[in-house]
Amino acid sequence: MRLTTKAESYLKGEIKMIANYKIFFGFKNEPFPHDLKIDQILNTPGVIGIAERVLYSVGCGAVSVITGDVGAGKSTALRYALSKLHPSQYRIIEVTANTGSILEVLKQICLALNVENNSLSQTSIMNTIRKIILEIDNKKQVPVLIIDEAHLIRLEIFSQLHTIGQFEMDSKAIMPIILVGQNNLIDKLMYDKSRSLASRVVSRSHLDGIKFKDTGEYIKHHLEIAGIKQQLFSDEAILAIHQGTRGLLRKTNIVARGALIAAASKKCNVVSPEHVRIAFTETI
Repeated sequence: MRLTTKAESYLKGEIKMIANYKIFFGFKNEPFPHDLKIDQILNTPGVIGIAERVLYSVGCGAVSVITGDVGAGKSTALRYALSKLHPSQYRIIEVTANTGSILEVLKQICLALNVENNSLSQTSIMNTIRKIILEIDNKKQVPVLIIDEAHLIRLEIFSQLHTIGQFEMDSKAIMPIILVGQNNLIDKLMYDKSRSLASRVVSRSHLDGIKFKDTGEYIKHHLEIAGIKQQLFSDEAILAIHQGTRGLLRKTNIVARGALIAAASKKCNVVSPEHVRIAFTETI
């Protein structure tokens, strides 16, 4: 559908404003990018803690659980942790959970393994997956199953999930599992149906929003990514961002970027609480 002339004009104005704020502040790169490189990730205690627990769980061939609010930085922290696993030694199998059946989950795993299986038989698909896992193991690689949005998984699936990577009468765990999800994931693991999987959990990590004292450092770190050494946000602006976002990183990125755009539009060299307020009016 074609945009109206008014909408096109507004969109062009927004694009121009975004480009202008980069020029105004002299940014060489986007200060709050969606696709941070591994070496650009700020090594907060939360990120380091998750990396240590994930690597320990993988070494044990066990289950690791990562929880946190939406936008707390779980995916970023996990990316940092997985970067420590050399691709020649580890095969990462990533799937995103949903509320579907065990059959759907198994088919997702097949797709992540680059295998097509259109069978409607759970046993058939399970056997296919286990065969591939053994082939990976025979190549001296460790398959690591990552399940994002794991809080959406049905309870009956939790009762079967651990069987995928267990061999030799449950005495050999070939495939460690990392479950990533919102806070109610822990609640689901407390049910009787989840007991077999929960008993294999050897590490739990939880990400809250960062503390106020870390918010200024986080923002300054991202300004440095963009090529700016000095802090462009006043202390009051940083406090306003922290209070409004509760320290959640995704929201902090959006609001800080919006505040920079608002400041540039007003020709202000320092971001004030008023610019932060304007940025909040543009977010949900």
